Amino acid sequence: MPSASPYERIILKLSGESFAAPGQRGIRMEEVVDIAAQTHRAAQLGVQIAIVIGGGNILRGAQFTAGNSSIQEATAHYMGMLATVINGLALQDALESLNCQTRLMTAVRMDGVAEPYIRRRANRHLEKGRIVIFAGGTGSPFVTTDTAAAQKALEIEADILMKATRVDGVFSADPERDASATLFRQLTFKEVRDRNLRVMDPTAIAHCMEHDLPILVFNYRVDGNIERAVRGEDIGTLVSSRAPAKKQVLP
Repeated sequence: MPSASPYERIILKLSGESFAAPGQRGIRMEEVVDIAAQTHRAAQLGVQIAIVIGGGNILRGAQFTAGNSSIQEATAHYMGMLATVINGLALQDALESLNCQTRLMTAVRMDGVAEPYIRRRANRHLEKGRIVIFAGGTGSPFVTTDTAAAQKALEIEADILMKATRVDGVFSADPERDASATLFRQLTFKEVRDRNLRVMDPTAIAHCMEHDLPILVFNYRVDGNIERAVRGEDIGTLVSSRAPAKKQVLP
Protein backbone atom coordinates (compact mmCIF):
# COMPACT_ATOMS: atom_id res chain seq x y z
CA MET A 1 0.00 0.00 0.00
CA PRO A 2 1.46 3.42 -0.97
CA SER A 3 2.27 5.48 2.11
CA ALA A 4 0.73 8.89 2.75
CA SER A 5 3.35 9.52 5.44
CA PRO A 6 6.95 10.73 5.22
CA TYR A 7 7.78 8.06 7.81
CA GLU A 8 8.07 4.33 7.38
CA ARG A 9 7.99 3.43 11.07
CA ILE A 10 7.10 5.45 14.15
CA ILE A 11 6.94 5.05 17.91
CA LEU A 12 3.89 6.66 19.52
CA LYS A 13 4.36 7.37 23.24
CA LEU A 14 1.09 7.52 25.19
CA SER A 15 0.83 8.48 28.83
CA GLY A 16 -1.39 6.46 31.11
CA GLU A 17 -3.34 9.64 31.85
CA SER A 18 -4.59 9.62 28.26
CA PHE A 19 -6.70 6.59 29.19
CA ALA A 20 -8.58 8.40 31.95
CA ALA A 21 -11.05 11.27 31.98
CA PRO A 22 -9.31 14.63 32.61
CA GLY A 23 -8.33 14.94 36.24
CA GLN A 24 -9.33 11.37 37.08
CA ARG A 25 -7.66 8.00 37.52
CA GLY A 26 -8.37 4.54 36.16
CA ILE A 27 -9.45 3.56 32.65
CA ARG A 28 -12.31 5.19 30.79
CA MET A 29 -12.90 3.11 27.68
CA GLU A 30 -14.35 6.05 25.75
CA GLU A 31 -10.92 7.70 25.96
CA VAL A 32 -9.15 4.49 24.99
CA VAL A 33 -11.43 3.89 22.00
CA ASP A 34 -10.92 7.48 20.81
CA ILE A 35 -7.13 7.01 20.83
CA ALA A 36 -7.54 3.61 19.16
CA ALA A 37 -9.69 5.13 16.40
CA GLN A 38 -7.13 7.87 15.72
CA THR A 39 -4.33 5.31 15.68
CA HIS A 40 -6.30 3.03 13.36
CA ARG A 41 -6.82 5.85 10.87
CA ALA A 42 -3.13 6.76 11.09
CA ALA A 43 -2.12 3.15 10.37
CA GLN A 44 -4.25 3.23 7.22
CA LEU A 45 -1.85 5.86 5.86
CA GLY A 46 0.66 3.06 5.33
CA VAL A 47 3.00 3.72 8.26
CA GLN A 48 4.17 1.05 10.71
CA ILE A 49 3.12 1.99 14.25
CA ALA A 50 4.49 0.80 17.58
CA ILE A 51 3.12 2.20 20.82
CA VAL A 52 4.81 2.60 24.19
CA ILE A 53 2.34 3.14 27.00
CA GLY A 54 2.59 4.52 30.52
CA GLY A 55 0.67 3.51 33.62
CA GLY A 56 0.20 6.71 35.61
CA ASN A 57 -3.59 6.52 35.40
CA ILE A 58 -3.47 3.38 37.56
CA LEU A 59 -0.43 4.02 39.74
CA ARG A 60 3.02 5.52 39.72
CA GLY A 61 5.86 3.83 41.48
CA ALA A 62 6.86 7.16 43.05
CA GLN A 63 3.62 7.35 45.02
CA PHE A 64 4.80 4.45 47.18
CA THR A 65 8.29 5.77 47.82
CA ALA A 66 7.44 8.96 49.70
CA GLY A 67 7.45 9.05 53.47
CA ASN A 68 7.71 5.83 55.43
CA SER A 69 6.30 3.42 52.88
CA SER A 70 6.99 -0.24 53.60
CA ILE A 71 7.25 -0.92 49.87
CA GLN A 72 10.77 -0.88 48.49
CA GLU A 73 11.39 1.56 45.67
CA ALA A 74 12.30 -1.16 43.16
CA THR A 75 9.09 -3.03 44.02
CA ALA A 76 7.08 0.14 43.47
CA HIS A 77 8.59 0.52 40.00
CA TYR A 78 7.67 -3.06 39.13
CA MET A 79 4.11 -2.32 40.21
CA GLY A 80 4.10 0.60 37.79
CA MET A 81 5.28 -1.71 35.01
CA LEU A 82 2.34 -4.01 35.65
CA ALA A 83 0.01 -1.00 35.37
CA THR A 84 1.28 -0.40 31.83
CA VAL A 85 0.34 -3.98 30.91
CA ILE A 86 -3.24 -3.39 32.11
CA ASN A 87 -3.39 -0.32 29.86
CA GLY A 88 -1.87 -2.31 27.00
CA LEU A 89 -4.59 -4.94 27.25
CA ALA A 90 -7.29 -2.25 27.19
CA LEU A 91 -5.74 -0.59 24.13
CA GLN A 92 -5.28 -3.90 22.34
CA ASP A 93 -8.97 -4.78 22.69
CA ALA A 94 -10.00 -1.27 21.64
CA LEU A 95 -7.86 -1.52 18.49
CA GLU A 96 -9.09 -5.01 17.67
CA SER A 97 -12.71 -3.85 18.03
CA LEU A 98 -11.85 -1.64 15.03
CA ASN A 99 -10.49 -4.66 13.11
CA CYS A 100 -6.85 -3.75 13.64
CA GLN A 101 -4.29 -6.53 13.84
CA THR A 102 -2.26 -6.03 17.01
CA ARG A 103 0.36 -7.60 19.20
CA LEU A 104 0.98 -6.77 22.85
CA MET A 105 4.59 -7.34 23.89
CA THR A 106 5.95 -6.98 27.41
CA ALA A 107 9.44 -6.43 28.76
CA VAL A 108 8.48 -8.46 31.84
CA ARG A 109 7.43 -11.97 30.86
CA MET A 110 3.76 -12.81 31.39
CA ASP A 111 3.06 -15.35 28.68
CA GLY A 112 -0.60 -15.79 29.62
CA VAL A 113 -1.53 -12.29 28.44
CA ALA A 114 1.19 -11.07 26.06
CA GLU A 115 4.20 -12.01 24.00
CA PRO A 116 7.67 -11.45 25.45
CA TYR A 117 9.48 -8.58 23.76
CA ILE A 118 11.92 -9.85 21.14
CA ARG A 119 13.25 -7.19 18.79
CA ARG A 120 13.25 -9.29 15.62
CA ARG A 121 9.75 -10.58 16.32
CA ALA A 122 8.50 -7.03 16.94
CA ASN A 123 10.00 -5.89 13.63
CA ARG A 124 8.33 -8.77 11.82
CA HIS A 125 4.94 -7.89 13.30
CA LEU A 126 5.38 -4.31 12.11
CA GLU A 127 6.39 -5.44 8.63
CA LYS A 128 3.13 -7.42 8.47
CA GLY A 129 1.13 -4.30 9.24
CA ARG A 130 0.30 -5.09 12.86
CA ILE A 131 0.17 -2.35 15.47
CA VAL A 132 2.58 -3.38 18.21
CA ILE A 133 2.01 -2.26 21.80
CA PHE A 134 5.06 -2.28 24.08
CA ALA A 135 4.24 -2.54 27.79
CA GLY A 136 6.29 -3.14 30.90
CA GLY A 137 8.68 -0.24 30.30
CA THR A 138 12.23 -1.51 29.90
CA GLY A 139 11.65 -4.38 32.33
CA SER A 140 13.95 -2.75 34.87
CA PRO A 141 13.18 -0.40 37.77
CA PHE A 142 14.33 3.22 38.03
CA VAL A 143 13.60 3.84 34.34
CA THR A 144 10.69 5.90 33.01
CA THR A 145 8.43 4.95 30.12
CA ASP A 146 9.84 8.00 28.28
CA THR A 147 13.22 6.30 28.31
CA ALA A 148 11.58 3.01 27.36
CA ALA A 149 10.03 4.76 24.34
CA ALA A 150 13.40 6.17 23.27
CA GLN A 151 15.11 2.80 23.67
CA LYS A 152 12.41 0.93 21.76
CA ALA A 153 12.49 3.54 18.99
CA LEU A 154 16.22 3.01 18.59
CA GLU A 155 15.95 -0.78 18.76
CA ILE A 156 13.30 -1.05 16.04
CA GLU A 157 14.90 1.76 13.99
CA ALA A 158 11.88 4.05 14.05
CA ASP A 159 12.10 7.25 12.02
CA ILE A 160 10.62 9.44 14.74
CA LEU A 161 9.35 9.32 18.31
CA MET A 162 5.94 10.96 18.67
CA LYS A 163 4.93 11.94 22.18
CA ALA A 164 1.19 12.52 22.59
CA THR A 165 0.42 15.00 25.38
CA ARG A 166 -2.54 17.02 26.62
CA VAL A 167 -1.04 20.35 25.47
CA ASP A 168 -0.13 21.63 22.01
CA GLY A 169 3.62 21.01 22.23
CA VAL A 170 6.63 22.28 24.15
CA PHE A 171 6.14 25.59 25.96
CA SER A 172 8.47 28.00 27.71
CA ALA A 173 6.54 27.25 30.92
CA ASP A 174 3.62 25.06 31.99
CA PRO A 175 0.73 26.44 29.88
CA GLU A 176 -1.81 25.00 32.31
CA ARG A 177 -0.39 27.22 35.05
CA ASP A 178 1.16 30.15 33.18
CA ALA A 179 -1.03 31.94 30.65
CA SER A 180 2.00 33.80 29.28
CA ALA A 181 3.80 30.59 28.26
CA THR A 182 4.86 30.52 24.61
CA LEU A 183 4.76 27.54 22.28
CA PHE A 184 7.90 26.54 20.40
CA ARG A 185 7.43 25.05 16.94
CA GLN A 186 11.01 23.82 16.56
CA LEU A 187 13.81 23.20 19.03
CA THR A 188 17.20 21.54 19.01
CA PHE A 189 18.12 18.97 21.65
CA LYS A 190 20.72 21.44 22.95
CA GLU A 191 18.08 24.11 23.43
CA VAL A 192 15.89 21.65 25.31
CA ARG A 193 18.73 20.83 27.68
CA ASP A 194 19.99 24.41 28.05
CA ARG A 195 16.50 25.75 28.79
CA ASN A 196 15.59 22.75 30.95
CA LEU A 197 12.35 22.36 29.00
CA ARG A 198 9.93 19.62 29.95
CA VAL A 199 9.84 17.45 26.85
CA MET A 200 10.82 13.99 28.10
CA ASP A 201 13.07 12.87 30.92
CA PRO A 202 16.79 13.72 30.54
CA THR A 203 17.83 10.12 29.80
CA ALA A 204 15.33 9.86 26.94
CA ILE A 205 16.51 13.19 25.54
CA ALA A 206 20.13 12.04 25.76
CA HIS A 207 19.36 8.82 23.86
CA CYS A 208 17.54 10.68 21.09
CA MET A 209 20.21 13.37 20.88
CA GLU A 210 23.05 10.86 20.68
CA HIS A 211 21.37 8.90 17.88
CA ASP A 212 19.79 11.85 16.05
CA LEU A 213 16.23 10.57 16.58
CA PRO A 214 13.70 13.42 16.23
CA ILE A 215 10.87 13.87 18.72
CA LEU A 216 7.48 15.36 17.89
CA VAL A 217 5.39 16.55 20.84
CA PHE A 218 1.72 17.20 20.05
CA ASN A 219 -1.77 17.33 21.54
CA TYR A 220 -3.62 14.03 21.17
CA ARG A 221 -6.83 15.57 22.51
CA VAL A 222 -7.42 17.38 19.22
CA ASP A 223 -9.27 14.82 17.13
CA GLY A 224 -7.25 13.77 14.11
CA ASN A 225 -3.91 15.00 15.45
CA ILE A 226 -2.37 11.54 15.50
CA GLU A 227 -3.14 11.27 11.79
CA ARG A 228 -1.82 14.78 11.15
CA ALA A 229 1.39 13.96 12.97
CA VAL A 230 1.83 10.78 10.93
CA ARG A 231 1.18 12.72 7.72
CA GLY A 232 4.02 15.06 8.64
CA GLU A 233 1.80 18.10 8.99
CA ASP A 234 3.05 21.14 10.89
CA ILE A 235 1.63 20.51 14.34
CA GLY A 236 3.13 20.47 17.80
CA THR A 237 6.85 20.93 18.48
CA LEU A 238 9.62 19.16 16.58
CA VAL A 239 12.81 18.52 18.55
CA SER A 240 15.83 17.51 16.48
CA SER A 241 19.57 17.92 16.16
CA ARG A 242 19.27 20.55 13.45
CA ALA A 243 18.59 24.20 14.14
CA PRO A 244 15.51 25.55 12.32
CA ALA A 245 16.06 27.97 9.48
CA LYS A 246 14.07 30.55 11.42
CA LYS A 247 13.15 30.42 15.08
CA GLN A 248 9.41 30.01 15.48
CA VAL A 249 7.81 30.98 18.76
CA LEU A 250 4.07 31.40 18.96
CA PRO A 251 2.41 33.77 21.43
